[in-house]
Amino acid sequence: MTHFIPPFASPSTNRQIVLARRPAGTPGRDDFASQNAPVPSPGDGTFLVRNLYLSADPVQRGWAANPALTPIGAPMRALAVGVVVDSKDPSIRAGEVVYGFFGWQDYAVATRADLLSLIPNPRAPLSTYAGVLGMPGVTAWLALHDIAPPSAGQSVLVSTAAGTVGSVVGQIARQAGAHVVGLTGSDQKVAACIDRFGYHEAYNYKTGDLAETLARARPEGFNTYFDNTGGWILDTAIRAMARHGRIIQCGTAATPSWTPPPTGLRNEREVLMRVLSWTGFFIFDHAHRFGEAVDRLTDMLVAGQLDRDETVEAGLPHVVGALEALFTGANSGKTLTYIGED
Repeated sequence: MTHFIPPFASPSTNRQIVLARRPAGTPGRDDFASQNAPVPSPGDGTFLVRNLYLSADPVQRGWAANPALTPIGAPMRALAVGVVVDSKDPSIRAGEVVYGFFGWQDYAVATRADLLSLIPNPRAPLSTYAGVLGMPGVTAWLALHDIAPPSAGQSVLVSTAAGTVGSVVGQIARQAGAHVVGLTGSDQKVAACIDRFGYHEAYNYKTGDLAETLARARPEGFNTYFDNTGGWILDTAIRAMARHGRIIQCGTAATPSWTPPPTGLRNEREVLMRVLSWTGFFIFDHAHRFGEAVDRLTDMLVAGQLDRDETVEAGLPHVVGALEALFTGANSGKTLTYIGED
């Protein structure tokens, strides 16, 4: 195996973190339970994955709320990076690295439909295939280039700028020659945005008056807003847009629940008078394009043009806390749990 694959144990039982009850808003520790199950065997057209890195992602809040995606008592729906240890699919070989919907568990039987990336020959550490080379990085690459390709002379505003998506957006836009401004939730993350993630300026949205901050940063308005939060930050940022600006709606992390639907400022007048384009981006509509984006991002990473932050803890019990940290701002960069230990 490649040196990028760490040594891992092959436990005789399948440890799982299952959904114990339907969460009321953001999932917490009491919504999950641990259990052991037999190690499954692959059937025709499937393969067995030994998960090594389990991912915690904001989208899991929606997955946990949806009975069709995560039934009570089933392993929490999640993305993971693992190694194929047995295959009954002739197109997938044992020893290959895979990234996809494998759940919070040691082992998963999967099909091609569960894959986002097949990595026969990794060129980077395995953890990166769930972060800057995984769903977050691919989201940044495709959303930015498809909806609002950055170029010299443009101004780009990004929320959750130090997160895995936002940090990649900042670096891509900066390398394209745009002036990049980030919004994040702590002074430490502000420093990371400027020192490491390509931002010309970054601001802690929790301090000061955000409307005044944005007006000072770009009096003529922003050409692009890459929004990962929605809520009051969006209500403020939309009023700082230049005419004919473009908004990429990539996340709504600022809203803890959509039942009942929240109310706030009405933004249609801003869209009309500023002649804005406001486009949603749902990454799983673009699963067939993961390969092309991963290749481009890997080239950047190998060339030293893509910095990253990762928080990795070892041990399956840590994965629930990793998800909670995403919604409190306690995380630093991509949050992963390594479970390759015995």
